[in-house]
Amino acid sequence: MAATSDKLSENYPEKWVNIEDVAEHLSLSKDTVRNWMKEGRLPQYKVGKMYKFKLSEIDELVRAGKLAEGDARG
Repeated sequence: MAATSDKLSENYPEKWVNIEDVAEHLSLSKDTVRNWMKEGRLPQYKVGKMYKFKLSEIDELVRAGKLAEGDARG
């Protein structure tokens, strides 16, 4: 089944998500996500007046231990 999943991801680009989605994905408050953005801890892309994220990039930081759970203050 993983091969099918890999094939699908090659055919469809990853969906962009917003602050609310990142907060829900990481089980954090939106304020914590905003603070981490200001500190430069999260990869972010500005589109107009909104910020967008790729969950795969966020997940890489989590796996690498760069977003330590003890750092969440929200």
